[in-house]
Amino acid sequence: MRHAHSPALHQSAPPPLDASRFTAANRRRLSGPAMRSFIAIADRWALTQEERLLVLGLPSRSTYYGWARAAREGDDLTLPTDTLLRISAVLGIHKALRILFASDQDGIRWLRDPHAALPFAGQPPIALVLGGTQDGLMLVRRFLDAARGGLFMAPNALDDRAPALTDADIVFA
Repeated sequence: MRHAHSPALHQSAPPPLDASRFTAANRRRLSGPAMRSFIAIADRWALTQEERLLVLGLPSRSTYYGWARAAREGDDLTLPTDTLLRISAVLGIHKALRILFASDQDGIRWLRDPHAALPFAGQPPIALVLGGTQDGLMLVRRFLDAARGGLFMAPNALDDRAPALTDADIVFA
């Protein structure tokens, strides 16, 4: 019988997150490209200025326009960590939509149409994106990441053409 303090029962903890990724220098390196990417996606999604501010955590208009100008002109820009995390979630949502849907229009339609899945409760996913919280952004991102893994989404034409699996497809290693 093993004791609770047996090394076999203790798994090593994952390494802590590298705090250097939050340094001003690293945030400065990422901020311009992140802001330019956010603006391009917000344009593609047809977000209003008010909606853009909500997604970014409600910076003042002058702050947002300053960030946009600095990013566009290649000036030094250091976004807050919260803003970078929000932009990261938007990038993840955009990437997942590009993978899951045949066209940008189909992905944007999915964002804007009511959805019956439990997290959305009949509301369009964009409602969570525009809710002003990181939680809403991350919920949509995680939902789409799960869908990329085969969960939640309805079958599509590729599924219809795929041959059914048989016992011969199961491999024990």
